[in-house]
Amino acid sequence: MAYDADVIVIGAGLAGLAATAELADAGRKVLLLDQEPEQSIGGQAHWSFGGLFLVDSPEQRRMRIRDSHALARQDWLGTAGFDREEDHWPRRWAEAYVDFAAGEKRPWLHAQGVRFFPVVGWAERGGYDAGGHGNSVPRFHITWGTGPGLVEPFERRVREGVARGLVELRFRHRVTGLGRTSGALDTVTGEILEPSAVPRGEASSREATGSFELRAQAVVVTSGGIGGNHDLVRAQWPERLGTPPGKLLSGVPAHVDGLMLGIAESAGARHINRDRMWHYTEGIENWNPIWARHGIRILPGPSSLWLDARGRRLPVPLFPGFDTLGTLEHITRSGHGHTWFVLNQRIIGKEFALSGSEQNPDLTGRSVRGVIGRARAGVPGPVRAFMDNGADFVVEKDLAALVRGMNALTGEPLIDEAALGREITARDREIANPFTKDLQVTAIRGARRYLGDKLIRTAAPHRILDPAAGPLVAVRLNILTRKSLGGLETDLSSRVLADDGEPLPGLYAAGEAAGFGGGGVHGYRSLEGTFLGGCIFSGRTAGRAAAKAVS
Repeated sequence: MAYDADVIVIGAGLAGLAATAELADAGRKVLLLDQEPEQSIGGQAHWSFGGLFLVDSPEQRRMRIRDSHALARQDWLGTAGFDREEDHWPRRWAEAYVDFAAGEKRPWLHAQGVRFFPVVGWAERGGYDAGGHGNSVPRFHITWGTGPGLVEPFERRVREGVARGLVELRFRHRVTGLGRTSGALDTVTGEILEPSAVPRGEASSREATGSFELRAQAVVVTSGGIGGNHDLVRAQWPERLGTPPGKLLSGVPAHVDGLMLGIAESAGARHINRDRMWHYTEGIENWNPIWARHGIRILPGPSSLWLDARGRRLPVPLFPGFDTLGTLEHITRSGHGHTWFVLNQRIIGKEFALSGSEQNPDLTGRSVRGVIGRARAGVPGPVRAFMDNGADFVVEKDLAALVRGMNALTGEPLIDEAALGREITARDREIANPFTKDLQVTAIRGARRYLGDKLIRTAAPHRILDPAAGPLVAVRLNILTRKSLGGLETDLSSRVLADDGEPLPGLYAAGEAAGFGGGGVHGYRSLEGTFLGGCIFSGRTAGRAAAKAVS
């Protein structure tokens, strides 16, 4: 029986595009399959803020940030906390990825036309000791053009492969099985779904109009994770993260369903670290949703007071932007699924950014004038839209009205005005003194020592209850599903491993389906800016390795 292609790639997200681009550049014939319509090419990456983890970059050096390979490795390993026998390959992938981020990554992307916003962000700061979780220095490089700008060069390379007759794009092909011939995995079967013209991100029909069977010398799985499948998220939720809340928002479209992981397992692949996951704690309901339960993550500066459902400050160091999973665990053990930011208009105008390409039209559209206008605006337009229309926002002139609005929003009188007033007043007293025992105030002042934060991300310290800085704002925060950190176990050539530790002949995996490399390159926790880069690095690796294997 003849082959239909040299390699079949399953999933047209960023990892799949990177793998396909490398295969086409190597002269291999590729079938790229995806269950979604063509308008969704690029997958989750299209919707992203476009942040990338880079080490000792020109952007960092211009901002007087001293970074190094050794410091990045310390931060990654301290964050990952590898402690399992199955962490052998994830740890090796982590070391390889830090090498990539500190070396070839930026010049390789730059050669393809990728450019970066000049101010480097400082996400996931940790707040523990030097060997613990978090980024010691700012490393979050925003792609000029956000997610679409990062997808663009890989899509371009793939479409060049189509023009050369090396790549065939087959959308609306939903894989349901993987099979073998003479021991090697070389057969992909599934359903052909009816055509769909729904806009990118919206749920498409699952009505099948036919079936398919395709064969190739190798198969690369780049189908993504489980974030859109809340049943699977709950089933894999680890006890160490408490009890999943009754209400979850989705940071990814519904087609991020994790079903391909089960199909690969049925074919003999080993799925490891499935209890490791990454969900955000600063989720708000999108007032203008694209997919079901569509949530947007707030990328906060350090000044908002973070309160639990009863109005008590979260413990040190659970400040905005410091420890995502530490905060998640605290919330899920509190008995309530939501928390609050309490702040004022001066803080929200300077410190709130919203994750997502569609929430940042200036950066996505590569508009210098738009970026300057955002910096000059009291409150950026997308943030103002949420203040005016968002279901999770309360905006009032005085504290009494704010508390009434907060309690009305949850339907329970959980917030006591007098107690919350004491909490805010105690914090505000610390602002008037150059010395403080309030570690969040110390963190605010420390953030402003970094020029990037001082310019665009951190408001000058002031009293939250200062009428001149008002009105007051309260934002109800929900848990937002995002990434699965575990996945199909792979060696450094992206070959999928079986339960005996040996490569499964013919099968490769990359991107979130492979835990961004090895079956869990992040360990228990992630450093921000590493998901997109992990898709690129593992997709590139899988494409190059598969190209060699079928030569």
